[in-house]
Amino acid sequence: MSFFSGFKKHSNSKGYLLIFMAFWLLFSSCEEDSAQKVKVWPEVTNEMKPWTRWWWMGSAVNESDLTFVLEDFAARGIGGVEIAPIYGAKGYEDQYIDFLSPRWMEILQFVVQKSNELGMEVDMTNGTGWPFGGPHITNDVAARRLVMQEYQVSSGQTEQPLIILNDQRRREYGAPLIAITAYGPNGEIELVTEYLDENNRLTWQPESGTWDVIAAFNAHNRMLVKRAAPGGEGYTFDHLNAPALSHYLSRFDEVFEGKNPGVRCFFNDSYEVFGASWSYGFLDEFNSRRGYDLRHFFRELNGQGDSEIIARVKSDYRQTMSELLIQNFSSQWTAWANNKGAKTRNQSHGSPANLIDVYATVDIPEIETFGGEYFPIDGFFWDEDYVSPADHNPLFLKLAASAANITGKRLVSCETFTWVGEHFRVPLSQCKPEAEQVFLSGVNHIFYHGSTYSPQEAMWPGWLFYASVHFGPTNSFWPHVSGLNEYITRCQSILQQGTAANDILVYWPLFDTWQSEEGLEMMMAVHGSRRWLNLPKIQSLLDRGYAFDFVSDSLLGTLTPQSNKLLTIDGQNAYSAIVVPECHNMPLETLEKLIRFAESGVPVIFENLPKDVPGLSNLEERRNMMRVLLNEFSEELQSEGVTLKRSSRAEFILSDDPEAALAYAGVEREKFTDMGLKYLRRHSSEGLYYYLVNHTPDNIDAVIPVNFTAKHVVMLDPQTGHYGLVPASTSNGKSNIKLQARSGEAYFLLFTEKDVSEVPQWIYRKSLTNEFIVDGEWEIEFFEGGPSLPSSVKISGLKPWTELGNAQMNKFSGTARYTINFNYEGKSHPEYMLDLGNVMHSARVILNGNDLGLVWSPPYIINIGEYLKDGDNVLEIEVANLMANRIRDMDINNIEWQLFHEINFVNIRYRHFDASDWEVMPSGLEGPVKIIPQINIPANVPGDLVKDGKEEAELVFNFGSKLVNDEYFPVQSSSVYNPVIGYGFDFGTKPLSTMDDSSRFFF
Repeated sequence: MSFFSGFKKHSNSKGYLLIFMAFWLLFSSCEEDSAQKVKVWPEVTNEMKPWTRWWWMGSAVNESDLTFVLEDFAARGIGGVEIAPIYGAKGYEDQYIDFLSPRWMEILQFVVQKSNELGMEVDMTNGTGWPFGGPHITNDVAARRLVMQEYQVSSGQTEQPLIILNDQRRREYGAPLIAITAYGPNGEIELVTEYLDENNRLTWQPESGTWDVIAAFNAHNRMLVKRAAPGGEGYTFDHLNAPALSHYLSRFDEVFEGKNPGVRCFFNDSYEVFGASWSYGFLDEFNSRRGYDLRHFFRELNGQGDSEIIARVKSDYRQTMSELLIQNFSSQWTAWANNKGAKTRNQSHGSPANLIDVYATVDIPEIETFGGEYFPIDGFFWDEDYVSPADHNPLFLKLAASAANITGKRLVSCETFTWVGEHFRVPLSQCKPEAEQVFLSGVNHIFYHGSTYSPQEAMWPGWLFYASVHFGPTNSFWPHVSGLNEYITRCQSILQQGTAANDILVYWPLFDTWQSEEGLEMMMAVHGSRRWLNLPKIQSLLDRGYAFDFVSDSLLGTLTPQSNKLLTIDGQNAYSAIVVPECHNMPLETLEKLIRFAESGVPVIFENLPKDVPGLSNLEERRNMMRVLLNEFSEELQSEGVTLKRSSRAEFILSDDPEAALAYAGVEREKFTDMGLKYLRRHSSEGLYYYLVNHTPDNIDAVIPVNFTAKHVVMLDPQTGHYGLVPASTSNGKSNIKLQARSGEAYFLLFTEKDVSEVPQWIYRKSLTNEFIVDGEWEIEFFEGGPSLPSSVKISGLKPWTELGNAQMNKFSGTARYTINFNYEGKSHPEYMLDLGNVMHSARVILNGNDLGLVWSPPYIINIGEYLKDGDNVLEIEVANLMANRIRDMDINNIEWQLFHEINFVNIRYRHFDASDWEVMPSGLEGPVKIIPQINIPANVPGDLVKDGKEEAELVFNFGSKLVNDEYFPVQSSSVYNPVIGYGFDFGTKPLSTMDDSSRFFF
């Protein structure tokens, strides 16, 4: 209980009330004595820490260097590794270890054991490089390609066409004929495969005229495993064929001897089997699933004929491919791993399938970021000429989490920071908002992309993967990487709790994408996600503060309507409405499910009612059934800006403005997003968490409305780990809470009913205007990095070391210590903030010998109040720059370091990497460095009572909860009535032992 009111002293003079300890106990939330105490920050597990993809070049690893790296990872806060064997480094060929060989398995066991000793875990790629394949993949189980060749046959012609695959290379691998179909000038269709003689000559002729003939071949796709490691080279296998998967996994069964080698998850680095458009048994599967003979429509599948029929046949083809991939690969692969006591982690994107459904069949769905996103954060580092704009669509990032939320999966992982910037030019600060963006999409298990195993003897920069970012000991930001790791760990410790708290389901109208004349198989890759998931009105819902998951046609069938909501299969998530964006083609079964939901009272919102069914089979019959269903919704009403289509049993809400329709349905958005705040909500056993992120250029200091209430609200700072109670005024099921979030900061709010008696008050801060500029003579000492350590230098006035005209400094990458002695007079406030100004690019702050921690992302500030002296002070700022300048110097001097096989090393444009034409990258500390006095305002003190550091209305002393038994406490009462607290007493923050003698006495 923060405030007591009702004790009034009708006098202008100061009065004292003696309060016995029992009086305090009587009034202090006694109803919570028996309640369970809140656990504000969860206990950290290794899964809550960031993990990293760990490339093993040539698997040329050894126990000594593995131990060094793993111990370093653990010390820096890495929770686990994903072993990913790839091509090797030049000059180490004699140390390569073949994948899955006895020595490789021995090394794997060592890594698992050592990792477990360090409190880490291990995942491994279920192969090498990507996609899945290897030396044991024979022609009969390799990925297949549909090849169609066109001929013309006329009545009476003398030359019989030779029907063989024209592509000789593919023909050598075997290309069985699927079928031959002839098309007459008047729409006739005839299957003529049986007329092929033993010499592959077509002996059939039409009775009259000239007919078009299409021969379809089941050709070898000839795609090899990309970036394969020794022992992993070979063809990719056929993911659509169950026997092919069994054959692929048999190699692992043999070396694992039926047991799990100790890995947590087997990982699949996306599908990406380019050109794989067929499979053994595909024709029979298609005919059975779609209800017509595909051979009759080879012409349309080949892109010829009526445009609508072409699109419909291709839609059916793509649907069949999706079903086969899910049934014969992802589901069976997961069952195989689970049978070994392991899980699967899968990047479904890139698959020619409904990604949500693929994600739903694996244990840990994984999304991916690719490229860099610009964030308008004040001080955000944006290396414009060396960034490839992000391929990932914000809506795309939600697909994996959507599948997880609907099917009850706890973890959603992400391959994070892939090509977020050019090699050697990505600071930790650029990674933070990228991580936050995936958190906001529902990810809670980040994997860095990535770390390359490198022996300690390797010349700097060591062994490197061809795509950035490099998270390893040779990166000059590595001494400060624990700052990013700790931030991610705190965030994930909460985001892995409980279940998502989203209000809405958004139907993904995938059949509108599938029903297209273009192409053949349709790979849903991250690189095209802005095209194939282009839903601007749904993006607007996200921007406007609505929380939603995407749902597929299939997953609609797992939902149960109850109490006007849709419950997931585990009953943990309940959705208040379903939104159907613009949709032309909808399966009849999907429409029937939506009608059933509407009949149960669930708000079903359409931007427009579907106009047609997808695919070709039984087309008119299905169209008629759709018309019958929709015609039942004949009554039409206008209400509150929406159109209501009603049947005798149900109601659809129609509007081209989904927000208006949601308002009509009573589904509210979070209005604090109007300030630019982004958020995610999550239920846990402690209560409801809000994750709030400020990616705007502005500092936010305002009362925000939140669509939730609870007895208590706790604010948590994932940057520092600090937390405290904040007051919340409530009205109509909403809370109003004061939030201070500088540009670039993020906070959690925990709404809880649990006992918070041990939780301190949150401290708000008000910066004063009398800033102190720390400047004068600085010493710069270079103490870690290379190629050599420049000599120390003293400078008058703060500058980056790259502005000093020193050639040795301009080629240096590493850490330098800026030191200054300064005098600070008149320390009179309890808190001071040190603002480092422009940091290039991360720093550790030491004041008067006290290590205050890392400053690695904007805002570059840190609290120093406890350690700032009134008088002489010594400030040390250890600044780490990036690797760019040292690499630049090596390339200028033609020092060979790109010593890798296969793709070797490329720049962000996938061309030969050469940094010799780079400008020197600014490095060091630019400042200005400022000391800013601040007022601490306990959260239970109304902000308008505090002005310029003075307590108005004789506002009372703070005692806090650290009270000593049997003591009497003199409390100065407020003699001026305040409308918020009355004549009150604040017991929030300051224990008796810290009160000065002039303000206390005892009886």
